[in-house]
Amino acid sequence: MPFSSFQDPADIARSQGALDSVWARIKPLVDEKDRERERARLVYIVASYALTAIDEDDLAERAWRRYWER
Repeated sequence: MPFSSFQDPADIARSQGALDSVWARIKPLVDEKDRERERARLVYIVASYALTAIDEDDLAERAWRRYWER
């Protein structure tokens, strides 16, 4: 999992919280057959912004926007 490379437990917690928040918004919009792949994609998006986000809400918002940029 991409979060395993983080050293600070706060970074891990913030990333997991943002992931859970954004996935709860996205999951109902994704076909069931695509959910595993799309969640994995979202994990990498969250990880890519985790160390630059101000807080969990900022991280969730950045990930939400990036997810929809296809």
